[in-house]
Amino acid sequence: MGIKTLKPTSPGQRGMSVSDFKEITTDKPYKPLLVKLANRSGRNNYGRVTCRHKGGRHKRAYRLIDFKRNKFGVPATVQTIEYDPSRNVRISLLLYADGERRYILHPEGLNVGQTVQAGAEAEISVGNALPLKNLPLGAYVHNIELIPGNGGRIVRSAGCGAQLVARENGFATLKLPSGEMRMVSENCYATLGVLDNAEHKNLKLGKAGRTRHMGIRPTVRGMVMNPVDHPHGGGEGRAPVGHPGPLTPWGKPALGHTTRKRKKLSSKYIVRRRNR
Repeated sequence: MGIKTLKPTSPGQRGMSVSDFKEITTDKPYKPLLVKLANRSGRNNYGRVTCRHKGGRHKRAYRLIDFKRNKFGVPATVQTIEYDPSRNVRISLLLYADGERRYILHPEGLNVGQTVQAGAEAEISVGNALPLKNLPLGAYVHNIELIPGNGGRIVRSAGCGAQLVARENGFATLKLPSGEMRMVSENCYATLGVLDNAEHKNLKLGKAGRTRHMGIRPTVRGMVMNPVDHPHGGGEGRAPVGHPGPLTPWGKPALGHTTRKRKKLSSKYIVRRRNR
């Protein structure tokens, strides 16, 4: 993937950059693997906003991705490399030997026409899915399971790859892209390689309208609101808040205050926290 800068024909395009999409081989997705995706605008099944600043994005169809890679021992050929509007990484359409087609996350270095396979007996090559106990130390993997058979849960973003650094007592130790060191059962499956589209993080949106196309609505600072709307509101000029620390719109401490229970199942396997 490369980044293309646009000619400054307008103020919005002056600082904008877009993907060149050179790795994309087709713009027509495989229809049987598409499902309708309703725009809920950050609302739950009661119609209440549970995630703010969402809504009004461009219509899209969701691509069904095979995160489990549970078609063991059946070779598959890469047919196309496609754009997915629901994620920042490209996806590949696989055609299996028995005629079935599935989408997977596209790793860097995997090309159209190559063969991939999942299973404990698969080769050590990019795009193949194997248990962590069968992978060599130092290998980079993505789409990693946290519970055997549940499908890939972590390392699924563009340009990401986790390194297998150790194996001991039935657990494999992984160094995640964030710097966190985590233990995972060595029976969990992972896909070899680093995910494609690493330049995604360097894209510049260039204009406010592009964030609206992505479904991101404006965020208003609490300091410019009235006291009835936000604890930070009111006062003459830029008045400092009259209470210790910033608050949420509902009066809860916004920094340094735990609001959720830590997941016990996941947290006890963290060897080292991510870099601050």
